[in-house]
Amino acid sequence: RKQATEYSTSSSDDEFESKPSLTHKAKRTLRRRRKLEKETKQLIKQEELKRLHKAQAVQRQLEELEERQRALEIFGVKLERELRGESDSGAKDETQMLHEWFELVLERNKLMRYESELLIIAQELELEDHQSRLEQKLREKMAIDGKSK
Repeated sequence: RKQATEYSTSSSDDEFESKPSLTHKAKRTLRRRRKLEKETKQLIKQEELKRLHKAQAVQRQLEELEERQRALEIFGVKLERELRGESDSGAKDETQMLHEWFELVLERNKLMRYESELLIIAQELELEDHQSRLEQKLREKMAIDGKSK
């Protein structure tokens, strides 16, 4: 009986020794997969933060641009009144006022183009964010086992 027990023990030991190597490979593969997933999540998080910072910068620039446009509008209204003779300040020459008015119009057009560029950048950031979310959903769907699919 003792010999039979030793024989069966040694036989089960061989089976046990071969299973850990498979289990070890599976664990190693699982660790690699988890590490890769973690790195991917970190990269996604970094990209999101970059987009967030860029979006915040664009928002600040749009606010500053709005302030500059308001200031130009106020100055433009004042200048137009002077040109029409509605204002009491007759000290300025009409040609000088026209020159200032044209410079004002050029500055306003430049600000409007800049605003358009900023809005395009903001839309681009929005699309990049949407793409990132779609890619994340796709990764989640692809991670589902074949049986569950």
